Amino acid sequence: MARLATAVLSVKPLVEGIAAPVRVVPVARTAVASPVDRSPGQWRALRALLDRVARRAGVDGLLLSGGEGFDDLRVFERVVSERLALADVLDSVGVVPVDRLGEVDRVVTDALADTFEAYCRKETVTSPDGVPLNVYAAGEGEETVVLVPACGMPAALAENWVRFFTRDRRVLTWESRGLFGAAGHSAEHDTDIHAQAADLFAVMDHHDVRDAHVIGLCGGAAIALVAAAGQPSRMRSLSLWHGAYGFAEDYPKTSHQQGLIELMTAAARSRSAAQAVHAAFCQAILTSTPADVAHLVLYPYASPELLYRYCRLNLGITGAPVEPYLARVEPPTLVVTSRDDDIAHPVGSQRVADGLPHGQLRVEPHGDHISLFTADDSLLRVAEDFMARHPRPAPI
Repeated sequence: MARLATAVLSVKPLVEGIAAPVRVVPVARTAVASPVDRSPGQWRALRALLDRVARRAGVDGLLLSGGEGFDDLRVFERVVSERLALADVLDSVGVVPVDRLGEVDRVVTDALADTFEAYCRKETVTSPDGVPLNVYAAGEGEETVVLVPACGMPAALAENWVRFFTRDRRVLTWESRGLFGAAGHSAEHDTDIHAQAADLFAVMDHHDVRDAHVIGLCGGAAIALVAAAGQPSRMRSLSLWHGAYGFAEDYPKTSHQQGLIELMTAAARSRSAAQAVHAAFCQAILTSTPADVAHLVLYPYASPELLYRYCRLNLGITGAPVEPYLARVEPPTLVVTSRDDDIAHPVGSQRVADGLPHGQLRVEPHGDHISLFTADDSLLRVAEDFMARHPRPAPI
């Protein structure tokens, strides 16, 4: 029940992004399985249990389906079904007596209390141009770490980073403008890199943070870099991880990077264009996404509308050449990439490090955008050690 509760909560952004009833079928964590032929009573019990857990987790739209096989589901329904792994509870769910349901509720409540959503304090902060942002804060300490997120990704994708640094620091992060809880909010707001950099300072100002250690992940690295060029005094240190940068002239790109840019350029033209390439986009990204993070990474592809908004934001980042900003980035900066990053070519990080006044390049043997979010403590200590060399000055 605890595993099911955390799994249900983890698919909430994707379910909300699909914005329609999401059919799920019982599959096992170890292998995909078609719906098992069980008694009607057992199916009713499983459906009631899923509904009960989903209500407590605040997740609407999950529909247990007994009429389809796994291959009959849509792409995102398969991702949700694999994440929930209902086959693992199908055999035992029918034996839970009614008078034990209160105990099930307690198990679910305890499990939800240890999730990312409960660990962080979530608020809505308004950007300078009026766009609402989901902002997350956790931890306490004299120093603050601001995580600039990968474009379009749910904040929970950076949970490892948040929990690691909150051991002795305060951590702030947010979710990209116009994508999360944006129902009724126009998509025609600014999507350029300067508007996204301004969001960083809106988050800091809301929490009365004068200066911070800033960590940019993936597309967030370019946002952090532009922000540092504009207000360098507000950053104790800057670290840029597997950045996706734009340059005025052509530079080597991975095949994944090239294909993604082409699809994004097409989808960003209009909503009808996004609708036309949506299926191809989903197939391209699904084949390169590990199952353990698919329920989070695939969020901005859940619908043509989200894809349209996401591609406009991403092109606002990758379409902005970073060369004019590099010389103005005064804070000490760690630039991290790897030799085999097949998503963002490491040459981009090399160019950025070379152009920074106080840049330091670190090339790991392995790693990419996806592995970055499941980083173990040894990798996170690289960021921590760099910050420790640039502490906040003691008050006079």
